[in-house]
Amino acid sequence: MRIWVNGGLREAGDAVVSVFDHGLTVGDGVFETVKATGGSPFALTRHLDRLTRSARGLGLPDPDHDEVRHACAAVLEANPMPLGRLRITYTGGLSPLGSDRGGKGPSLVVALAATTRRPDSTAVITVPWTRNERGALAGLKTTSYAENVVALARARERGASEALFANTLGQLCEGTGSNVFVVVDGQLFTPPVTSGCLAGITRALTADWTGAQEADLPMDVLERAEEIFLTSSTRDVQAVHRVDGRELPGAPGPLTAKAMRIFEEHAAADPDPLPV
Repeated sequence: MRIWVNGGLREAGDAVVSVFDHGLTVGDGVFETVKATGGSPFALTRHLDRLTRSARGLGLPDPDHDEVRHACAAVLEANPMPLGRLRITYTGGLSPLGSDRGGKGPSLVVALAATTRRPDSTAVITVPWTRNERGALAGLKTTSYAENVVALARARERGASEALFANTLGQLCEGTGSNVFVVVDGQLFTPPVTSGCLAGITRALTADWTGAQEADLPMDVLERAEEIFLTSSTRDVQAVHRVDGRELPGAPGPLTAKAMRIFEEHAAADPDPLPV
């Protein structure tokens, strides 16, 4: 496995950053996870645009899109595989211990791992912790992921693959690494980004391609929704067949199955769908 680290490819054993990198010491970094099929990344332009928005939200310099594209291409060429998870990490770089950022400039790491197609449906749980829709990191894809690690570990303990959060207002927000859609009275809804959820790339494309509506949704919508599904770069569109103790028999339901088909067809037709 060869990994891009700060300007060049390195063998995995030599792919290192300093123990004083701000991404390690205080979580001062942003990242993107990009699906790569047969060596081709999906929606890379949208991912780079979001990487820049997240970097600006932390006060990091704008990443050089040409450099990141070059790094992605080099990693994909060096590590051929049918289906991969391409991870772009961009941090505050070498810095003093503490919250102050150093002046050496950011670090850029691009790595790739093999993955497999997700099952058509999965189980999820809800967790008692909340997303802060008014927090400094709301809507940013940062490397400060410990909260997600804790929630996902609880989901795994309970036989689920994802944990869903409410925000501080008690509204449905998002998963640890996914967005959530629900079908209520035959209509498809997803929480707005003002709920504090990440502005997911797959979320936006799914909403555009299916006509799903954004709406503030109470957390108990999960107890009455006719269908529920998740979206993310590695899941695409994935049905939910169980939420906590509630079973949703027949998942994927008709609107979920339609969303899965629409997403697959559109993604195959355009591997880099640009924002309108």
